Amino acid sequence: MTEEFSLRCWGARGSTPTPGSNTLRYGGETSCFEIRAGNALLLVDCGSGARNLGMELCRRGARAFDLLFTHTHLDHICGLPFFKPAYDPRFAVTAWAGHFQDETSLVDIVSRVMSPPIFPVAAKTLKGVEFKSFTAGEQIPRTDDLVIRTIRLNHPGGACGYRFEYHGKSICIITDHEHGDPEVDAALPKFVEGADIMIYDAMFTDDEYETFRGWGHSTWQKAVQLAREGHVKTPVLFHHDPRRTDDELDEIGLAASNAYAGTLVASEGMILRL
Repeated sequence: MTEEFSLRCWGARGSTPTPGSNTLRYGGETSCFEIRAGNALLLVDCGSGARNLGMELCRRGARAFDLLFTHTHLDHICGLPFFKPAYDPRFAVTAWAGHFQDETSLVDIVSRVMSPPIFPVAAKTLKGVEFKSFTAGEQIPRTDDLVIRTIRLNHPGGACGYRFEYHGKSICIITDHEHGDPEVDAALPKFVEGADIMIYDAMFTDDEYETFRGWGHSTWQKAVQLAREGHVKTPVLFHHDPRRTDDELDEIGLAASNAYAGTLVASEGMILRL
């Protein structure tokens, strides 16, 4: 059994895909991560970056894996209708969501998106997918050595953060999230405590934040602050504003790494191994 524990980013952009000459280095696809822990494969979010990941998974061969959603806003689920393993019964995809604040379920949302006249192919064609629910704050059941903890985040309609622990190493994904909820703000430092990698919603700068207060997103300065409070080894800035160019992300990355050594800016294709 391999002891690999790694994270690969297939989409780092927020809100909407942004192809073009100004986003070539950091990428324009929206939220999608691939996590490997030993023989286990997990995906977090199924934004537009999932289309390329799905084709890659089909090339590797059929298998079982989990797909965990932070929430179901369009930029985090728009890749599912184009995700090839979801239609292939040789795959066994268990899709999870735990952010709902009412009786809504994941299959309800997917069925609404994948229905005429919005989309020509119905959700019932996703032969490879089983939908499951949990409540943010619960631990997702596993039968292997991987531990998956969850936390409620502050975002319109709800969102869920994840902490993956494997053989003494840990990866946290905290997106989409806006600081300002006292209960969540008090819980986050403990949740990310000692994490080797922390993906964090850094859509805005502090100067921009007042204009976008209530939109459900945070700043790179808050990412650095949380990393410091939680003794995180490597914070990774994520969910880049679709207006943000590569050069602007370079500037943010430099400022953030000067403020907290080791801070990275997420880019499409980035692989981090522990």
